[in-house]
Amino acid sequence: MRPDPLPPGARDFDFLIGEWKIRNRRLTERLVGADTWETFDATLSVRPILEGLGNVDEFKADWKGKRVEALTLRVFNPQTEEWSLYWVDSLTAVVQPPVVGRFRDGRGEFFARDNHQGTPLLARFVWSDITEDSARWEQAFSTDEGETWETNWIMEFARV
Repeated sequence: MRPDPLPPGARDFDFLIGEWKIRNRRLTERLVGADTWETFDATLSVRPILEGLGNVDEFKADWKGKRVEALTLRVFNPQTEEWSLYWVDSLTAVVQPPVVGRFRDGRGEFFARDNHQGTPLLARFVWSDITEDSARWEQAFSTDEGETWETNWIMEFARV
C-alpha cells in the first residue's frame, strides 16, 4: 500500500474507473477532407493499477464485421505531473506511441508525434464534458504542427 498521498494530478482519471457504454463516431477516411462518419457501439471496463498512479481499460466492439478488442494503459508520472496513455488493439497488436499531457480546468489534452499511412502528424486526445455518469473523448490529427486539426474519432461515454 502506498504510504504517502497521491501527488497532484494523479486522480485525474479516477472518473473513468468502472463500466461504460460508448457510442463511437469515426471518419471513414482520415486526412483527405472526408466528411462521412461511421458509428458503432462499444463497452469499456476500467480498473486502477499501480496503487493509484495508473489505470488500464479493456475496450470491446464489433466494427466493420470484426470483433475488436483494445487496451489503454494510463500511467501518471509524479515528477512531471503528466499522464502517458498507450493504446493497442487486436487489429494490429502494435502499441501506439504514447500521448502525453494533463488535465486543466476539467479538460485533458494529450499529444504525440505519430504518422498515418506514412504522413507525419501530431495526434491529440481531448477528454471533456466529464460528469459522474458521462464523458467525451476526441482524437484529432494535425499535419501542420497544430495550426489546424481534423477530428476523426469521437467517443461519448455513458456509465453502466
